[in-house]
Amino acid sequence: MSSAPPPRTPGVTPEGNPVVTVVGIGADGWHGLPAVSRDALRAAEAVIGALRQLDLLPPECRGERITWPSPLRPAAPGLLAAHRGRRLAVLASGDPLFHGIGRTLVDVLGADEVRVLPHPSSVSYACARLGWPVEDTDVVTLVGRPAARLASALYDGRRLLVLSAGPGTPADVAALLRERGFGPSRMRVLEQLGGPRERQLDGTAAAWGDGGTAPAVDALNVVAVDCRRASDAPDALRLGAVPGLPDAAYEHDGQLTKRHVRAATLAALAPAPGETLWDVGGGSGSVSVEWMRTHPACRAVAVEQDAERAARIARNAETLGVPALRVVTGAAPAALDGLPAPDAVFVGGGLTTPGLLEACWNALPEGGRLVANTVTLESEALLADWYRRHGGDLVRLTVAHAAPVGGFTGWRQAMPVTQWAAVRREASAGRADSAERAAFTEDQRAGGDATT
Repeated sequence: MSSAPPPRTPGVTPEGNPVVTVVGIGADGWHGLPAVSRDALRAAEAVIGALRQLDLLPPECRGERITWPSPLRPAAPGLLAAHRGRRLAVLASGDPLFHGIGRTLVDVLGADEVRVLPHPSSVSYACARLGWPVEDTDVVTLVGRPAARLASALYDGRRLLVLSAGPGTPADVAALLRERGFGPSRMRVLEQLGGPRERQLDGTAAAWGDGGTAPAVDALNVVAVDCRRASDAPDALRLGAVPGLPDAAYEHDGQLTKRHVRAATLAALAPAPGETLWDVGGGSGSVSVEWMRTHPACRAVAVEQDAERAARIARNAETLGVPALRVVTGAAPAALDGLPAPDAVFVGGGLTTPGLLEACWNALPEGGRLVANTVTLESEALLADWYRRHGGDLVRLTVAHAAPVGGFTGWRQAMPVTQWAAVRREASAGRADSAERAAFTEDQRAGGDATT
C-alpha cells in the first residue's frame, strides 16, 4: 500500500522554488481570462510570451516582459534557468498542453514545477462554431510540420481540423487536397477565434485561389475540411486505414514487399503508438511507411544502401502522408550505429550480410520484435537456424493471382516468401538509452496550437 505524498505549499516546488505558471490566452485577450489566470499574471515578476501575446496584457501586469527567442525549444532551458527563483508566468495560445508550449515546459522542468491554467483551444472554438462533435473530429497540426502529413488523414466523409502555421496554410491545404483527388472538399477558414475580429471564409479546395489569387487570410486561423473524394476519379487509388495498401500506391523499381505479404508482415511487427521501427533494406519503404500510417505517434527509420532507392523512399513517404519517416543511406549493419533504439526491426534484404541479424537482434529491448522475409534458399536456411535457436514463428507465405490461361483463367503463383518472426525475451545490452529516443522524436514535438 503506497503512502500519500507529503503536503505541498501551493505555488512552490518541493525545493521551495516558485512553480512556472503557464497561462492559456486566446484572441479575446485579457477580458477572456478567468480570475485565477489574471491573478497569476498580476503576481508574476516576469512574463514570457510571444510579442502579440504580451501586447494583450494591461499595465497592471507589472512583471518584466520577455519575448521568446527563436527557435524556441533549444532556448527554453537556458531562459528558464536564468529566471530561476522568480515568480515566472508563461503565456500560451489556448490550451497550453494541446500542441502547445506546456509540453515543452513539462519536458524541461518536470510536471511538479509547472502549473497550467488552460484556456479553450482553437479546436474547441472551431467545433463550437461548426457544430462538430470534438470526439468525431480528426486534428492535424501543420505548425512546424510539412503539409504532406495531412495526406494520411484524408478519408471520404471525415471531418478534419488543420492547425495552421500561418496565413499560407489554407492555400497549402487546398493544393494538397486537389492533388490527392479531394478537390470537392468543403474548406472553412476560421480566423481569430473567440476574439472581436473573428471571421469565417467558406469555399472548396477545388475553387480555393481560383484565378491564381488566394483570399487574404489572417495569421491566426484554423482550417476545417469536410473531406469529399472527387466522383470523376473512380479509378483513383483508394487508400485504406490498415496495412496492405495497393502496390500501385508506391513508386518502386521492383524492390517492393507486395501487398498481401506486406499486410502479413505488419501484422507480425504489431506496431503500437509511440514505437520505433528499423526497416533494414528499405527498398521502396513500404513497410516503414505503413508502420507510420498506423498511428501519428509511430516512428520509423528506413535504412537503404542504394542512394536512388533511398530518395524513392523519401518520395513515397511524402506522397503517403508520413514525411517524418527518417531515411538513412548506407549499408547495414554499419549504418545502424547511432540510430534510436528500435521497438521492432524488419529485415527485408541483405540477410546473409555478416553480422546483420546479430546487430538487429542485439539492438532490440526485451519484448522487441524482429521480422525477416526472404525468397532465397540461402537466407531461408539462415532463418531456420535462428528459429531453432530463438523460437518464434517460421512461416511460408504463398500468394496466387488469377490470370488468363488461353481462353480460360488459372492461378499464377508468386514466389513463396519465408518469414521468421520472433520476440526477444532476454535483456538486451544493445539498447540505446531514453535520452537518445527523445532526441530522435524531438523534431516531431515542434509546433503549437493554431493560435500561436
